[in-house]
Amino acid sequence: MNVRRRLIPTAALAAVTALGTATLAGCSGDAAGAGNTSKFDVVSSFYPMTFLAERIGGDHVHVTTLTSPGQEPHDLELSTRQIASLEESDAVLYLKNLQPSVDKAVAQSPVDTKIDAASLTTLEDHGNEVGGHAAEHDHHEDGEEAGKDPHIWLDPVRYAQVAEGVGKAFEKADPDHAADYKKNTAALVEQLNALNTEFENGLAHTKSKVFITTHAAFGYLAERYGLTEEAINGLDPESEPSAARVKDLEKMAEADGVSTVFYETLVSDKTAKTIAKDTGLKTDVLDPIEGITDRSRGRDYFAVQRANLKALQQALGAE
Repeated sequence: MNVRRRLIPTAALAAVTALGTATLAGCSGDAAGAGNTSKFDVVSSFYPMTFLAERIGGDHVHVTTLTSPGQEPHDLELSTRQIASLEESDAVLYLKNLQPSVDKAVAQSPVDTKIDAASLTTLEDHGNEVGGHAAEHDHHEDGEEAGKDPHIWLDPVRYAQVAEGVGKAFEKADPDHAADYKKNTAALVEQLNALNTEFENGLAHTKSKVFITTHAAFGYLAERYGLTEEAINGLDPESEPSAARVKDLEKMAEADGVSTVFYETLVSDKTAKTIAKDTGLKTDVLDPIEGITDRSRGRDYFAVQRANLKALQQALGAE
């Protein structure tokens, strides 16, 4: 089973880059214009970082995104132009250990303000199974790869912690607009706290607490709301499940009353559909919000998170 998470071939990416990194930017402008604008120039690594920069920075920032909306972030390779634009920016906002090419470029960059989102909250070691259920059933022949899980933005509480850290960094780097950054950060944190409450209430009473995903992106969300994520693949988006892992998941699904196998918008649904077919389960989308595309169930972080909540409620049998 091939579950490689590469939507855009390398050759195609090279062609796009050659046309100029405007096509690789998010909704905030092209990478070629990342530096030396009249605003506070911020380069963000991928959508969750872009969202924070735009919401906190407001009209005072010019945000350039290194990862295009339809590209799987883990696969990003930076062009020479993108690296140059990063070096000309006032600040870079990224998530260390998620995109090696970005980590390398940031380490070599002379940018004064380097904001690592991973340093603004706590990270945990997660493997294929995350949550209370894992301790009861984790005896797999193929073992599991554990490591620091970077998917902190899917937990509204951790994401709010990151937002607060980003806000403070913006205030320090651009003191002329510190009051607005503080105000914008507070408003965003309030919205994230409200979203957390929605998840708490929406998932408090469900018939099942176990859900299956294609790869282990939802561990923090599962832990936050008393659920268990069973991932077909581990944290490595390029890995493939062994036959033993697939067999174990099929047994677990039957034993725990799992109704749905979730796949992602930027990932092939082949493995999910194979397991669902073998076990008589349904498939649905649970979006890790690594990028917003036309396939996303919403146009921003909050809309997609609420779509995720609805999907989980339906799959778990919310009462």
